[in-house]
Amino acid sequence: MKLLHASLVVICFTMASHAWGAPLSLQECLQKAAGNNPALKSASWDSRIAEENSQLASAAIYPRVDASAGYTMQMKPQAVILRGTETETQEANYAFAGIAASYTLYDFGRRDARIQKELAYLEAASQGYMFSRSDVTLQVIEAYFRTLEAGKLIQAAGEEVTQITEHRRVAQVLLEEGTVTRNDVLQADVRLASARQKQLTMRNKLENSWLQLNFLTGSAPDFRGELDETTTVDSTGQTTGADDNNNAGKRHDILAQKQALAARGYEVDENREHYLPEIYTRLGMDYVQNDRVREQAIYSATVGIRINLFDGFAAEAAHEKAVKQRSRQQDALRLAQQRALLEIATARNDESIARERIVVSEAAIRQSDENLRINQERYRERVGTATEVLDAQTLSTQAKTEHYRALYDYQVAAARLQSARGEL
Repeated sequence: MKLLHASLVVICFTMASHAWGAPLSLQECLQKAAGNNPALKSASWDSRIAEENSQLASAAIYPRVDASAGYTMQMKPQAVILRGTETETQEANYAFAGIAASYTLYDFGRRDARIQKELAYLEAASQGYMFSRSDVTLQVIEAYFRTLEAGKLIQAAGEEVTQITEHRRVAQVLLEEGTVTRNDVLQADVRLASARQKQLTMRNKLENSWLQLNFLTGSAPDFRGELDETTTVDSTGQTTGADDNNNAGKRHDILAQKQALAARGYEVDENREHYLPEIYTRLGMDYVQNDRVREQAIYSATVGIRINLFDGFAAEAAHEKAVKQRSRQQDALRLAQQRALLEIATARNDESIARERIVVSEAAIRQSDENLRINQERYRERVGTATEVLDAQTLSTQAKTEHYRALYDYQVAAARLQSARGEL
């Protein structure tokens, strides 16, 4: 999987209140999800079931061997009348047994079509599992970066609380000196309460992000670790429309749809020749306990032909059903291909815009910090207002928040682009 180019530098902390674990990189999260994700465990059964169906269809290439045995009790044995004399031809009570091996020599391709159909479904199930794995990989990447983002937003909210607290202290000093009104302190108190609520909201978001990440990786809900902030997802760059078509064809969901379409085609072949005969052979031994006859065990070898003459139009209905299912699968494949191209184009746009947002937000942080510094100095020198300081603090926090969101939106968009191209 060509996914990550990251330097994994983290520090391990042991916390009493939570089950804090070892340093946790994105690659380690992906490995844990591959082995422990509940959705993947459930999806893995589809391949196993399809494998058994394939084995079931392949059983037709071997002969079928049947054995039977029993004991019959009659009120009177069967008899014949010859020249007025009644002669019994069997015993009243008798045991019987038999064993037979039968094998279809030729059925005009129905058996081979059935086997190929199940093999195609097996491959479709395998590709479906790989698509589920790619989808879980993308979910883990999103949860990982959203957790990092929530941590950064908590940091920005904490800085805002610190700044407003300092501003309130200055306002209180100036109030005691009689140079400002109590309104400045009350205004700072209101903004401080708002900043603390924002901080609580971000903490809740971080907690929920950890719960989601732990669910995806199969970890305990209270597990916490130190995530690597230097981890990045490497985008493969710009591509053309023709490249998009080629990349979409590599997606596991598209490959699964193609295999399902092939299976539907084999199903049509299986039902097309329903009224053609079937050539078969049979080897058997049948024993009936009867001391009235010379041969109680009969050995036989048969070469025969079977053909269905009428089954209430079930064969026609089965064939038409197979044709319509194949047509539906063709439409499903086209829809999946169109959705793949849409996902590629959307992810590319998101990645491009997020990259531009990073550049813009970096400049906005420098400008907002300078604006805050100027307004704080003006307020201390009693030429500015408390409202101007608080607004500048809000702008500074907003600029940092937008920058952090742009950073992690870019990482998620890059991962989505790789997923849309079938590269995860």
